[in-house]
Amino acid sequence: MSTVMGPLSLQRENREFRNTGGRSEENRPLGFRPAFKDVASGTVYDSRFADGRPAPFHLLDGLPEDVVVQREPGGRVRRVKESIVSGFVLDGRFYTREEAAREVAAIAA
Repeated sequence: MSTVMGPLSLQRENREFRNTGGRSEENRPLGFRPAFKDVASGTVYDSRFADGRPAPFHLLDGLPEDVVVQREPGGRVRRVKESIVSGFVLDGRFYTREEAAREVAAIAA
C-alpha cells in the first residue's frame, strides 16, 4: 500500500465514492456495515467508536492499538498501519469500497 490511512484519507475516499454505493450512507440500507481489514493478517475490524460501540460510518478511533501508528494529543487516531483498508461487511464477508460499489450497482440493476 502506498498510503497510510488517517482521517484525511477517509474524507478523500468518501468524496471519491460519493454516489457509487461505496459509502456508508448509501449502502447501509442494504445491510452493509463499515469495517476495516488488515490485508497483511486478514483480520477484519468493525468500525467502532473509541468506547467500543458500533459506528455507523468509518471511524479509526475504535481500532485496536496493534494497528494504530499515531494518535493526536487528545487520543484520536491520526494514522494506522499501511496494511489497513476501509470497506464494509455484509453477510460475514468483507468488501472493499470498490467491491461494495459494484455489489450495490448489481443489487440496484
